[in-house]
Parts: sequence; structure tokens; C-alpha cells
Amino acid sequence: MLLDLHDAALEALVEPSRAFHERFQTMLPTSPPDLSTPEGLAAARDIAGAWSGAATDRPPVEAEDRVVRAGGREVGVRIFHPKGAARGVVLDIHGGGFYLGAASMGDARNAQLRDEGLAVVSVEYRLAPEHPWPAGPDDCETAARWVLEQAAAELGSDRVLVQGGSAGATLAVVTLLRIRDRLGAMDRVVGANLIYGVYDLSGTSPSGGQSVDSRRYYLEAYLRDLPPTERTQPEVSPLFADLHDLGPALFSVGDQDTLYEDNLALAARWAGAGNPTELVVYPGAPHGFNVFPTPMAKEANRRIRGWVSARFP
Repeated sequence: MLLDLHDAALEALVEPSRAFHERFQTMLPTSPPDLSTPEGLAAARDIAGAWSGAATDRPPVEAEDRVVRAGGREVGVRIFHPKGAARGVVLDIHGGGFYLGAASMGDARNAQLRDEGLAVVSVEYRLAPEHPWPAGPDDCETAARWVLEQAAAELGSDRVLVQGGSAGATLAVVTLLRIRDRLGAMDRVVGANLIYGVYDLSGTSPSGGQSVDSRRYYLEAYLRDLPPTERTQPEVSPLFADLHDLGPALFSVGDQDTLYEDNLALAARWAGAGNPTELVVYPGAPHGFNVFPTPMAKEANRRIRGWVSARFP
């Protein structure tokens, strides 16, 4: 396990990045939308979409939006096609607390991966509270099945890396568990890129209990039909899963993230299960830090992109 907690190069980026995040806090609404109402939820989704686009300063990109079918189900995906046969395929799962976001959130990052010769399939999974658990994991499994069945013919490679940020990282791990246990295809998976995920949704572990109050809305929206006594099952809280044979993973998290300890816990268990594991902690960085135009985000994204690309020699 490679643990990078005290990187002098990152320490030098703390102050300019902190100054940006302090300014950004002043831009947040003084009265957040009431998520318990349809109008408030729609407003939150509009705000999240606007901030996502502004934060990444993304140019228009070329991508294919389509519906794919596998295993008797269908799901929307957003595909980035490289020129020529792909070196590999990245299955991308967006974040947003299981109730916000869209596949297009990762356009800037995914376009860069495409330009490096990788195909990217970003999943348009159904969102809570309209579609609570297990709708999201089911949709991600459907996309994974399609990639495993069709990517070699359609995209030019059947080697797959799974990635996600925040709730997307949670769904990425759950998808890996399903690839291993239901699809028997871990020999095709080259790695997992996991960015500040939430791995204990039950709040019963020391790491999960650290942030349960700050995520109460989306926990109840996502898990509304699941009793608290059932929220430690691995497909809900992957911190409690058997993690053997899940392959290499890169964990990235800021030390000011409310999910910091959850990421340390899963990285330790990932390594303990015998998987190659790298963990990079970004000093002074809050949740979601790498989507903003800061020096720390630029460096984090450079490192993450390099790690992903290196999985496909």
C-alpha cells in the first residue's frame, strides 16, 4: 500500500486553494432549497448543474448519448470515442449524493481520457428519491454488462477500469463487487479510480459515524425502503464487503473532507485484502475539491489521469 500523506509539493498548494474555497463559500445560497419538496429538489439539481459546468469551465465536447441493453435491462450512457481502436475502456460513474448530477458532469475529464486513446462510457443512472436503492447499482451493473459484452466489438478493447467520485465512487465499488460475484469478469478489470467516496452508509462504523449528520438527506432519499438494520450489507456499504480480488485501486481524498476517514478505512481494508492500493491525501482539501479551478485540483487531476492512463500500457 502506498500512502502519500505528507507530500511537500502538495503542501505548497494549500494556501491558494484554501483562498478559493473560502471565496466559494460566500457564493453559496444563504437559504438552501428545501429538498423535501419537488420544487426544492428541482432547484438543487439546477444549481448543481450550473456549478458543475462553471467549476470545470468545460468546453463543448463530442460524445454519443444512447441507450444500451444488457442482462434484460437498459440504461442511458454517454460514450466518448477515441480516434481508432481504444487502448481500453473507462466505466465512469458520476457523483451527486445519489440524487444530483448527470453523466455529462465528467465531460472535461472524460474528453481528456478520450484524447489519450481511451474510450469512456459514463452511466446515466436513475437518481433518488424518485428511484431509490437498488436502482442506481442496477443501472451501473447494466452498463458494466454492456461494456463487458460489447466493448471489444464496438470500442476496440475489452479491458475495463471503473471510476467514480463521491457517490459515484460508492457505486463504482458496488459495481466491481457485482462484476466479481455476478459476472465473473474481474480478469477484464485493470483497476478502480475512487475519488472521495462514501463507503459506510449505515453510520455504524467509526469512519461512517463521522459524517452521518451531514449526509442524512441523501441517505434517506437513497435508502428510503431499506431499514437501518440492513444498511451494512456490502451492496449498500462496501466498507463491510469481502474485498478480495478487486484489483488495483487509487484512492484520492482531501483531509478536510467529511468522508476523509471513510476513505482511509476502505483503502486500508482494500490493501488488507491483498489488492494493490494507492492512497493520496490532499492537504487542506474539502469534499469535491478537484472539480474547482485551484492549483490543488489541477495537480490532483494530473495525478489521477496519469494513474488511469498507466493501467492501459
